[in-house]
Amino acid sequence: MRLLAIETSCDETSAAVIVDGGAVSTVVSSQIKIHAEYGGVVPELATREHLRNFPPVVREALQQAEIEADDLDVLAATRGPGLPPALMVGWKAAQSMAFALDVPLMGVNHVQAHLYSPWFPGKPPVADWESFEPNLSLIVSGGHTLLVKVDAPLEHKILGSTQDDAAGECFDKVAKLLGLGYPGGPEVDRLAREGDPAAFNFARPMLNQPNDDFSFSGLKTSVRYFLEKHPELAADNARLHDLCASAQAAIVEVLVKKTLRAARRERVRCLTLSGGVACNSELRKQLQSVCEKNDFTLRLASPELCTDNAAMIGLLGEKMFKEGGEPVLLEADIKPGMALG
Repeated sequence: MRLLAIETSCDETSAAVIVDGGAVSTVVSSQIKIHAEYGGVVPELATREHLRNFPPVVREALQQAEIEADDLDVLAATRGPGLPPALMVGWKAAQSMAFALDVPLMGVNHVQAHLYSPWFPGKPPVADWESFEPNLSLIVSGGHTLLVKVDAPLEHKILGSTQDDAAGECFDKVAKLLGLGYPGGPEVDRLAREGDPAAFNFARPMLNQPNDDFSFSGLKTSVRYFLEKHPELAADNARLHDLCASAQAAIVEVLVKKTLRAARRERVRCLTLSGGVACNSELRKQLQSVCEKNDFTLRLASPELCTDNAAMIGLLGEKMFKEGGEPVLLEADIKPGMALG
């Protein structure tokens, strides 16, 4: 089976070719430099860049895979969630291609692709469904923070989610309060490595509540009020490292402890971590330590699959198609608020 996957949910234009469970090509065109001066993604600019980048990105993916468009058996594209105008570019292009080639089109949930990305190891990634085991998944990104119990491939249930800011959004807002560049999360992670995580005690919202939900707006507010009282600290290089380390420690502690608590309650022995914030070095370190102490298996999404990419869209789309999933109607629209389901 030869499948072309398309991803344009936010600020990366990506295409990948999947052949029999493996990504034989993946191309990603990033827009970070374009949005950096605005401190975040500007939907109108993202859409313009998608329109500009889409043809060469798809062309390169096909060339790297050494196949022609007429060789494709199926297409898969991100249908949601995401920025509506950005989603529209890839989705409408995929519908047009599917119509012209007379092949089915699978609409893939972007967050669901992240959910299963820990089962796509390797460079290039391949689907490792044979080693799948029931697991508890932590999905952490700029827009989502979810705990999901996964009983089998394509069989999952949401246990908890963020009630306000996602963890990635909190990282970025803390970075902005500290005067750091965009994207802020990786910069906080980098500076925190030379800081003292116990230097400042920031709020740990909902840490001790028995549910599986998250809240990070209180942590962001805690940092803001602290800086209003101590503005000189952000200008002190050594203290800036401590501020980053302390804020990061608060976010990571909430994520790790609530994940461990849910895993014990649900009696699963495997944890997975995915999404953009899964690249955070401290989160990976702390989750690895917890799993080793509790004899849990840990599956981490590769850094390449933590950011937005078409490979995970294609590998999940192929699985959906093979399992009898219904292709979408070619007049179907995007779903910007598409729930994980």
